[in-house]
Amino acid sequence: MQQYKNLILIGTSHISIESIKTVKNKILEIKPKIVALELDQQRFNSLMYKKKRKTKLSDIRKIGLTGYIFNIMGAFAEKKLGKLVGVSPGSEMKEAAKAAFKVKADLALIDQDITITLSKLSKRLSWKEKFYFVWDLIQSAFSSKKIDFDLKKVPSKKTINKMTAHVKKHYPSIYLTLIKERNEYMAKALYKLMKTYPGENLIAVVGAGHEEEMIELIKKCKD
Repeated sequence: MQQYKNLILIGTSHISIESIKTVKNKILEIKPKIVALELDQQRFNSLMYKKKRKTKLSDIRKIGLTGYIFNIMGAFAEKKLGKLVGVSPGSEMKEAAKAAFKVKADLALIDQDITITLSKLSKRLSWKEKFYFVWDLIQSAFSSKKIDFDLKKVPSKKTINKMTAHVKKHYPSIYLTLIKERNEYMAKALYKLMKTYPGENLIAVVGAGHEEEMIELIKKCKD
């Protein structure tokens, strides 16, 4: 958790029981004017109202086959890990929205449109990165190593930095598209909210991998 001026930034794990409790308790305690979520409108509707329409061929063409497959595999992996701890992916975001409603806070969706993100990823992902991705999958499938952190809790800063470094080295396109550019996009959105509502408490809920860099980016923002 990080605080800067009127912003409290909570870094979460999307399948962590700890994150659900932290987000709910902090919002009910602070009673902020605004609760901001690392979601776009499409993902918010899918999470809150189960509004997930059937994928059409035109949708795949729009985001690209690579982005579509990556999204499917990412959702599958997250759902599988969520089952291990009995938590549906994104539960902390859903809990944050419910808590915001209870304290009558405004809700802000600060993430970039998922269609834009996946479209960029499809155009950028190199064959070398695709090879590394398949190799990592094969290794994880046959590896006897256990996950070295508690899935019920938010990973430590050391673990997050290690994972981010691996992505940055082997998957530069994924790092640029899913982490760096989205950090910049969300940091600008939060900075705008902070300026629009000076003196009002603002709580933002984002993945723990985004938290630290976003704070630094917000500090550098200028009008």
